[in-house]
Amino acid sequence: MKPTMEILTKLQENSKKNHDEVFTRLYRYLLRPDIYYVAYQHLYSNKGAGTKGVTDDTADGFSEIYIENIIEALKNEMYQPKPVRRTYIKKSNGKMRPLGLPVFTDKLIQEAIRMILEAIYEPIFSDYSHGFRPVRSCHTALAQIKKEFTGARWFIEGDIKGCFDNINHAVLVEIVNQKIKDARFLKLIRLFLKAGYMEDWKYHETYSGCPQGGIISPILANIYLNELDRHIMKIKKEFDVATKARYTPEYTKLVGLRQRLHNKIKNSNGIEREKLIEEYKTATAQMLKLPAKQCDDKKIKYVRYADDCAPRRCVQVA
Repeated sequence: MKPTMEILTKLQENSKKNHDEVFTRLYRYLLRPDIYYVAYQHLYSNKGAGTKGVTDDTADGFSEIYIENIIEALKNEMYQPKPVRRTYIKKSNGKMRPLGLPVFTDKLIQEAIRMILEAIYEPIFSDYSHGFRPVRSCHTALAQIKKEFTGARWFIEGDIKGCFDNINHAVLVEIVNQKIKDARFLKLIRLFLKAGYMEDWKYHETYSGCPQGGIISPILANIYLNELDRHIMKIKKEFDVATKARYTPEYTKLVGLRQRLHNKIKNSNGIEREKLIEEYKTATAQMLKLPAKQCDDKKIKYVRYADDCAPRRCVQVA
């Protein structure tokens, strides 16, 4: 039997080669013990591994029997995720952000699901998306802006209010279903989305959103917002207009002035010649400060970090 990580690597290679490939029979990989050992390694290095959800289930209870119980429940399709424990953390603006804390068993299964989803979706995510992705961060987003957002006349900065809390479950599952045809796998994702939360010992159902704090929430949000990236790229393709570069009027004026001064210098002498030479030097210095050519290219530049995006309209200057 091949190690699951080799299989995930193969899934990623297939997704990279063919962005339109549809994947099936993924649920079976959740029935393999080795994927949970890898998932455990990923989670245990996180300082939140010992944080309790609504029960005392934490990473300390991890064992071979622990994995066997998970696999048995999944095999019989009897697994039911527990509600997350809702708590709040303070944001930089002083407001409070809700955070959902799953029990460790749910974290472990979610991490296994996340690994499978990442293998499939990471190769097809937009190059303009930087949030919650391997080897990408707010720093790579800023680096892309610095490199590509040249000649910008104006820009729009967008922040999707309550993005995680308002993701439509039905739409999200349908988007995943376009890429993954596996009823049991999709059903498990839906169960996690519908698990609800506990606050002040009261149960609350969840009708929309991905709970912040859930292991699969970031990649599910990226899968959802990847549709926004694709839509912006479609608009960009229709909007971008290339025009032929031409000399700027200011530069053309100085070129003519320099030529006239050059002709006068050849036919002058003495004090008049020195005066013309100084004027020639001044005109040359001014030319060096100006852009020689410009092209009125209309282009949309775009970058997204999680639920923050910034499309710009640029006029390129050469």
